[in-house]
Amino acid sequence: MQNDESNPTDTTQLNSHVLAIRDLIKTFDQPGGGKLTVLDIESLTIDAGEQLALIGESGGGKTTLLHIIAGLLTPTSGSIRVGNIETTKLSEQGRDRLRAASIGYVFQTFNLLPAFSAIENVQLGMAFGNRPVDITRARDLLGKVGLADRANYRPRQLSVGQQQRVAIARALAGRPKLLLADEPTANVDPASADSVLDLIINSCRDEKIALMMVTHSMPVTERFARVDRLEDLNRVLQSTP
Repeated sequence: MQNDESNPTDTTQLNSHVLAIRDLIKTFDQPGGGKLTVLDIESLTIDAGEQLALIGESGGGKTTLLHIIAGLLTPTSGSIRVGNIETTKLSEQGRDRLRAASIGYVFQTFNLLPAFSAIENVQLGMAFGNRPVDITRARDLLGKVGLADRANYRPRQLSVGQQQRVAIARALAGRPKLLLADEPTANVDPASADSVLDLIINSCRDEKIALMMVTHSMPVTERFARVDRLEDLNRVLQSTP
């Protein structure tokens, strides 16, 4: 029987690494046969409260990497630790519990539920963890992202920029240790892009959340003290002519 074992809500850390990746490989089956290696990363770590921008070309494996860290995909081989939890040893249900307890995710396409109001979507960010749903925090987060007066609006009644701000509030709702952000400014207008970045960066700083944001935009990376290039980490890309 698989040991799901480690308690995903126990985020006490043996060291300062919120995320530690070692020898990560991800391959996919190709339609005509054979394997395509997308990721081959020897090492990547993020410390508590650290903010990292990971830059890379579109199609280079950035979203795949985030999905693996979040437990939405499994690696072909390698080690991924979130806090003290080795995620590769968890079942799908164990990864779901770990994600609910420790990881927030800001998707590029928002992934809001259309039948739910803004505040209900934020509350969903708490509903999958072991903590009780905190309506006061949900309201506070909507206020923090400037949408206190839109709490009862459904996504279709909100602008694209407002939908992204709801998605940010939802990702913060469960008080994660690590926030993953996948090209969060890609689908918003330039005027909204700076406010989206401000919200994510400042919220993570204020709540001492480690942040990993992937992007292909150099202006976005200028907001970060630490910038890593996926091409420098991924040995597959290094070997591509």
